[in-house]
Amino acid sequence: ATYTCDECGCEIYQVVANKREFMPQRLCPSEQCGNRPRSAETLHLQTRGSKFVKFQELKLQELPNQVPMGHIPRSMSVHCRGDLTRMACPGDVVTIDGVFLPQRVAESGYRAMQAGLVSTTFLEAQNVAVHKKSYDESQENSSQEERRALDKAVMSIATGPDPVGALSSAIAPEIFGHEDVKRSLLLQLVGGVTRKLPDGMRIRGDVNVCLMGDPGVAKSQLLKHVASIAPRGVYTTGKGSSGVGLTAAVTKDVATGEMALEGGALVLADRGICAIDEFDKMDEADRTAIHEVMEQQTVSVAKAGIVATLNARAAVLAAANPLYGRYNRNKSLSENVNLPNSLLSRFDLMFLILDVADVDRDMALARHVTFVHQNEGLEDAAGNGAGGGAKGRGPRTITDDEDDIDMEDDDLDDMDDDDDNGADQGGQRSRKSEVTPRLLREYIARARRHQPVVPPDVAPYIVEAYVGLRMQDGQGGGGRPGGGPDGGGPGDQTAMTARQLLSILRLGQALGRLRFSDYVAREDVDEAIRLTHMSKASLIEQE
Repeated sequence: ATYTCDECGCEIYQVVANKREFMPQRLCPSEQCGNRPRSAETLHLQTRGSKFVKFQELKLQELPNQVPMGHIPRSMSVHCRGDLTRMACPGDVVTIDGVFLPQRVAESGYRAMQAGLVSTTFLEAQNVAVHKKSYDESQENSSQEERRALDKAVMSIATGPDPVGALSSAIAPEIFGHEDVKRSLLLQLVGGVTRKLPDGMRIRGDVNVCLMGDPGVAKSQLLKHVASIAPRGVYTTGKGSSGVGLTAAVTKDVATGEMALEGGALVLADRGICAIDEFDKMDEADRTAIHEVMEQQTVSVAKAGIVATLNARAAVLAAANPLYGRYNRNKSLSENVNLPNSLLSRFDLMFLILDVADVDRDMALARHVTFVHQNEGLEDAAGNGAGGGAKGRGPRTITDDEDDIDMEDDDLDDMDDDDDNGADQGGQRSRKSEVTPRLLREYIARARRHQPVVPPDVAPYIVEAYVGLRMQDGQGGGGRPGGGPDGGGPGDQTAMTARQLLSILRLGQALGRLRFSDYVAREDVDEAIRLTHMSKASLIEQE
């Protein structure tokens, strides 16, 4: 610290030894001032002559899988200085090297007397390493050989016959079936293009997906897997979250004592995915907090004198059960889905997954599950050569060895051909076993660099398709009390709205990105419309 004296103009330097607080000098030590009577303080701190160091205090919390049994996650303060500041953002997974030091509650005064010999601890950071990089920084620290290998693997998938199928099979490969659900989750990871118009209006590009279905169809497992693949993934449950915990809370800052904003789960998942399980169990008041995030992608706060708007550019992935626990087929879709229309229309895709008893499918599922348990996961089996690239096609591997035991194997093989989207072809099989989570993340990072636009020849096709879908929904009629065969009817909650047109465009853009293209093709639009139809496929099959 540097001081100047008003009386004699002398410059005084003071070394600040304590890193938290210091006592400023009050009296000038020079000879000229020393002879005068000390009537007033003449020293003034000169900010231009003093040296300041950047300082940031972080709160480090334990990872959920490292918490001791029966304990809550422990947290500690980390002090960062200089270049180590602003290296990590809230929600990042980091490894910090540093010196573990004690810190007194207060140096002097009443608080120090009250605390006695008790002192808190903190970590003086020497190095900060961020683990899950964002899509933009994914390749910065990799070597030349790793980059070449990744380039080759990415191009082999991109030039293959079905890149979307190959990549979607790498999402939760241990879970049997759900091909279309996995495709939609892949499109959610890639996302559409966020448009910023000249007048400042913003059209979101993130895809929101809702999985609604009977118990035991692996909804929560899919949610956890997607949250682990995304660079910024936050997993939370409906009953365990309040509206404040999802958006933003006002807390008192420990250092300054002022009111400060603390971001919730949706703010922490900015530019990532927020997975909300047990969505139907949330209180109505808490659920309304998500409305603004899902369309405007901001969180507006006006509390305790703080008026602020926080960014929450997160894709929402929700899982819910029908109103009666299981889907009641005697009632319409609207009566089964216990969510308001204003919220449902904000989801681009709403998958209805029913647990239907079917001999062939149940047998294939049971064989797949037993195969995974027998080989301790599909990856080990693929690596050891047990079953030759068994990843993604567990039930089929066992079928080959048991032709003489089971009489229904031929039917099962045919059914597997349909279920696995052609997983039995040799090239597809080997490619499926190659897609690791890191390769999937790298492919998505490269796909997100493209900004596909809708060419003039495809735009009329989208308009016609949307108007046709609206007409189908408007006609209603059909088998059940509430609308058409797919639940569409006047007043139905899942009716086609103008938001569905935007969702078809977003899904088309995501499919264009996966092809590394700058234009949306007609096939992309067809696939997007097919996915919106397939979201209620299990209901139509039952009819």
